[in-house]
Formats: sequence, C-alpha cells, structure tokens
Amino acid sequence: MVSPRNIRLVLALLVVAASIGIVAAIFLKGSRTPLQGTISQQLPRNIDVALKNARFTEMREGVTVWELVAAQVEYDKTGDIAYLADIRMVYAARGKNGSITVTAAKGDYSAASRNIRLRGTVHVVTGSGMVFDTESLDYLAEKSHFRTADKVKILHERLSLTATGMELDAKTERAHFHSSVDAVVEGL
Repeated sequence: MVSPRNIRLVLALLVVAASIGIVAAIFLKGSRTPLQGTISQQLPRNIDVALKNARFTEMREGVTVWELVAAQVEYDKTGDIAYLADIRMVYAARGKNGSITVTAAKGDYSAASRNIRLRGTVHVVTGSGMVFDTESLDYLAEKSHFRTADKVKILHERLSLTATGMELDAKTERAHFHSSVDAVVEGL
C-alpha cells in the first residue's frame, strides 16, 4: 500500500510543475515581439473612414424612404460627405407606385442635406416599368425628386424619349423635361 506521505509528495510536485508551466506559458506569449512591418497609408489625407458594402437608409416618421448600398464608401467627417462607388439605391414603393431602383458608378451623399449626387452610367427603373439612362442624377431629399441637367433617354413599353434635363417626382413617378423631347413610338 502507498503511504499518505508519498501521495502528498506526488501531489505537491504536480502542483509545482503545473504552476511553473503556467508561468512559462505566460512569459513566452508575453515576450513575443509583434510583427514588424510598415503600415501603408491607403487613405487620402482628407478621408477619415473607408468601408466596403455600406448601407445607408433614410427614414421619415418610422417609414423607410430609401435604402442605398455602396460597394465602397470613403467618409470625410470634416465635410460631412460620404464618397460612394458602385451604388444601388432603392426608393421605397408608395401607394400604387412601385419602388424606384437606381444604379450608378459613383456619387456622394451629404449627411447634412441628405441629398445624393449620382455620377457615371446612371440607370433608373421605376415600378411602372419606365427606364431612364443618363450620366448624372441628383436626389433632392427635401422634395423627394430626382433631377438631371444632362441628356436623358427614357424607355417605356413601345415609347422611347430623349431630352436634355429632367425632374422626376419619386412619389408620383411624374417626369418633367427641361427641353424639347424627341419621341419614337415603336411598332407603328
């Protein structure tokens, strides 16, 4: 039979060995030098934050007005401007009108005014099936209007229109053109 004295000795040795092991592990992990490397400055000086796949939403009285997703966002908090790239904006459906989907290559969002400037191959599809193509489009939050001074091409069923300058009321889907309109009706 094993004496109690030997059991105590073995247990004391195990406790001392475990304590030494824990202290050694802490010392080894704590004494590692961090990886030395140069951190490259990837952001321009005026950009404070850069994000990927960022989502912006405007809500009024608890209801979503629009939602915008940008593949890349650079935010300048001094100017309160977010610079967007690869944009997809959906203006929520209202009443009998469907949603309006807008895509653009780039743009910027002003947090103060909630206005959005869209630039580069702007493509708009309304719930009623109208399609607008232009190079620039501004969303004016206060009026819920889309506006452009550039040439715009509109397609709807058999009708094709071209004009320079347009305002589109996002709530009613009514468009007003700033110049004469060239129209072609297909199938006649």
